[in-house]
Amino acid sequence: MNEYQQAPLGHFTLYTIQTGYFRLDGGAMFGVVPKTLWSRGIDCDDKNRIPMGMRSLLIKSEKTDRLYLIDTGIGNKADEKFRKIYDMDDEEYNLDAGLAHWGFSKDDVTDVVFTHLHFDHGGGAVTKNDDLELEITFPNAQHWVQEKHWETAINPNVREKASYLRENIEPLKTFDKLNKIQPDHEFEPGFTLEIVNGHTIAQQLPKLSDGQTTLLYGADLLPTHLHIPIPWVMGYDMYPATTLEEKAEILERAADENWFIFLEHDYNVDTIQITNEKGRYTANTSASFGEWNQ
Repeated sequence: MNEYQQAPLGHFTLYTIQTGYFRLDGGAMFGVVPKTLWSRGIDCDDKNRIPMGMRSLLIKSEKTDRLYLIDTGIGNKADEKFRKIYDMDDEEYNLDAGLAHWGFSKDDVTDVVFTHLHFDHGGGAVTKNDDLELEITFPNAQHWVQEKHWETAINPNVREKASYLRENIEPLKTFDKLNKIQPDHEFEPGFTLEIVNGHTIAQQLPKLSDGQTTLLYGADLLPTHLHIPIPWVMGYDMYPATTLEEKAEILERAADENWFIFLEHDYNVDTIQITNEKGRYTANTSASFGEWNQ
């Protein structure tokens, strides 16, 4: 598929950036769903790992001239052992290449919006420089995270601790442009947030709307199009019963209001719409990024 796509939505211009590919355990990604079911929709390797993307969204506002970056991928700090565990592939597609493709630099980004701070979503916000020192990747940008999520990230429970890598979190603690916000935060008219707590506490899902078209950034509530059925919940979710409730509520609204959902982790599909047939939700994978403008 084309990893570089551009589309207008109201007073915003949206740009897709694939920050790289990696693999996660298929069983963990689909929780209690048997492999005989999930493997019909996606292949796994000999280690039971499935291919996944880390698709970020760059948003340029004509009204405010702000350039928002939603999530940052893993970044460049992983050692060879880590890269091998997750079969990382970021040679062609990565954050730097994506920004350059669209004619932007790191200095142009005014706002970094974290859906949450698990390593595959927030790792790219901290960079290892040529002297192997850690530094903020976007020093000029305001960084935004839910206050309750920040508390979780700096004091994670035992089960979630491995997802919040010290090298990603520590540099942000003293960063003067880290903003800890509340659920009702509005970045500007047409750019709001949906807050969900099943995967991790206070994950924020960016939502863009011009009053007619709505695009929701699915993050880890809806990581791939295969996760649309309500019971298909990740084993990584801290509170799976909460995820079930949140998915049902979000999918009902998405179906009723014809939202587009942007998929961060799907290897092949970037955007879907939701169909509701008597309470059974399915993903329309023929919906493509920017289709609302066609």
